[in-house]
Amino acid sequence: MALRADWLPALAAFEAAARHQNFAHAAEELHLTASAVSHHVRKLENRLGVMLFQRHARGVTLTAEGRQLADAAGSALADMEGVLRSLRTPREERDRVRITTLHSLTHAWLLPRLPDFHARHPQLRVVVDTEIALTRFDEGGPDLAIRHGPGHWPGLTAHLLMDDALFPVAAPALAQRLHTPADIACAPLVADLSRQGWPDWFRAADVHGAQPDVRLTFTDSTDALLAAALGLGVALARKRIVRPWLADGRLVPLPGPVLPARWSYYVVYPSHRRLRPPARSFVDWLLALEPDQD
Repeated sequence: MALRADWLPALAAFEAAARHQNFAHAAEELHLTASAVSHHVRKLENRLGVMLFQRHARGVTLTAEGRQLADAAGSALADMEGVLRSLRTPREERDRVRITTLHSLTHAWLLPRLPDFHARHPQLRVVVDTEIALTRFDEGGPDLAIRHGPGHWPGLTAHLLMDDALFPVAAPALAQRLHTPADIACAPLVADLSRQGWPDWFRAADVHGAQPDVRLTFTDSTDALLAAALGLGVALARKRIVRPWLADGRLVPLPGPVLPARWSYYVVYPSHRRLRPPARSFVDWLLALEPDQD
């Protein structure tokens, strides 16, 4: 069967609906109405003579035939988009990879490892954007992100990079006076805006009835660690972020449990868009790293 040009809008609508498993979300991406997406899908089903989706009260799911077509359509459209993007991209941009991640992870974990990446890929240029908000992967935006979270984001492919854990740290002078988790409960505390914090750690440490005295709260974990290093209180550190501070002696670990983090670090990028070669090189390099080695 020859692929006629008038099939392309229906295939594009189907591919987006299959990826989102939702006509309304596909319509938003394509700047169409949900009814227009549904019309395109019905047109495609009528032409092929097969059902591509099972419709039910809570949405739609792909049939076996729909999954087969979705895999082929997604790959073909991603290849086409990648070629089109490369043709209209200025030459100096073709060797550039754009990453977005947290400032704390960049400062403590990514930067010490970047010399290895540049030694392996000297022709590539790296742009790192650090912000707390979840970035939209719009045209001209970042190629990929390193996110701290549950590992599931709609429309994104996520690869586990490394886990995390929490434990208390303090400047050496303050640490000398803190011998038990109960002592820590009576000390001035430093916190960040993480959803997992001091109350979780005190429960794990079997310290009940404590009234933690959180003197300082920061949006960024790096600032919380700096405050602790200056002797302003005890911080609940993330093991991936605190390593440089422990290595140079500005902070020391305190007695008590190491609490596994609910969330981990993931490398993410849009599911519908094939990674450009520089971004693919960066992802492959990230996933091959040994997280515990400096």
